[in-house]
Amino acid sequence: MSPRGPAVLVCEDGRTFDGQAYGAIGQTFGEAVFATGMTGYQETLTDPSYHRQVVVMTTPQVGNTGVNAADAESERVWVAGFVIRDPARLASSWRAEGSLEAYLVDHEVVGIAGVDTRALTRHLREHGAMRVGVFSAAAEGEDLPVPRAGDRLAQVLDSPGMLGADLTGDVTTREPYVVPALGTRRATVAAIDLGVKRMTPRRLAERGVEVHVLPARTSAETLLGAGPDGVFLSNGPGDPATAEHAVGLVRAAIEAGVPVFGICFGHQILGRALGLGTYKLRFGHRGINQPVADLTTGRVEITAHNHGFAVHAPQPQTPGPYGEVAVSHVGLNDGVVEGLVARDVPAFSVQYHPEAAAGPHDSTYLFDRFLQMMATRQPPGAPTRTAGWPPSDTGRP
Repeated sequence: MSPRGPAVLVCEDGRTFDGQAYGAIGQTFGEAVFATGMTGYQETLTDPSYHRQVVVMTTPQVGNTGVNAADAESERVWVAGFVIRDPARLASSWRAEGSLEAYLVDHEVVGIAGVDTRALTRHLREHGAMRVGVFSAAAEGEDLPVPRAGDRLAQVLDSPGMLGADLTGDVTTREPYVVPALGTRRATVAAIDLGVKRMTPRRLAERGVEVHVLPARTSAETLLGAGPDGVFLSNGPGDPATAEHAVGLVRAAIEAGVPVFGICFGHQILGRALGLGTYKLRFGHRGINQPVADLTTGRVEITAHNHGFAVHAPQPQTPGPYGEVAVSHVGLNDGVVEGLVARDVPAFSVQYHPEAAAGPHDSTYLFDRFLQMMATRQPPGAPTRTAGWPPSDTGRP
């Protein structure tokens, strides 16, 4: 790429971070969040859950392995902006088909390099995820798009926040499609696309599941009309409090006795359908190195996360509209609810991404758990008690 011009990141609280233009030239706005994975940046860029967010990579050097078509989790890049410290000068991987910066240019994603990402991450941890703007100029000496710092801050403050954002309509498929089972078909699943990643239906297909991916606004009649063996709720962006239509679809499935499995945003939707609340985390969980305890088995998994909201499941809790709900998984960094199991209906969920794109693979067993639940139509196993949870922490309201 050509030499980079100046760029600046402006936070909504007025703090600024200088750097150089990276990717497309221009300006962009979104909620600044940090992702802690050392690898998997292309999967992050193409994950619909990052829609309208400016992603700060905490690992110092980014772009070493380039990009390729196989690792994209959707048809486009969804992040609103990209912030890195040290861009790799060349891609060094036999799988590389291009450079990261050229990829960002092709997808018109404004980025900034040379930022003290450690300082920025600490700022977000201390003050919470916040709206930012990234403003960049070409190398020929052009001024930044908005020359005055005060005007740049005003633009940031005029940009929309994530609380109350209804974004599933932006990312969902426009038309239904089918991912066929690999080998013998063992089950059929209706997947509600709230921002699904490509790898998720592939993991189901590998287990002999035919996956019918449906738009987020599909009707309950369409969802259940073909008689699916199970309903899957995908990941996705935005505030789960805005997704009442999806909550209605889940309740229709539960009342029809159809097993339900949700991940990430789908976990939050299931929680709301079961009578629980959701809330916005201070800075969320993002990256492929998040430790989670499975209270059912006692195992600790290293998991992939991308969420800024969480389910509020106070203990002890009053039975909801479909009976009792148990907390099945807990985040070990801050005690946030990371999984739910309904005791009286066949439904469960996890807050993270078991499809392992990009890694790790500790949680792929959850797809097998879903397959078993569809075979028995019984609630999956749940912890007999959650004594000692929740701990005294700051991860819950």
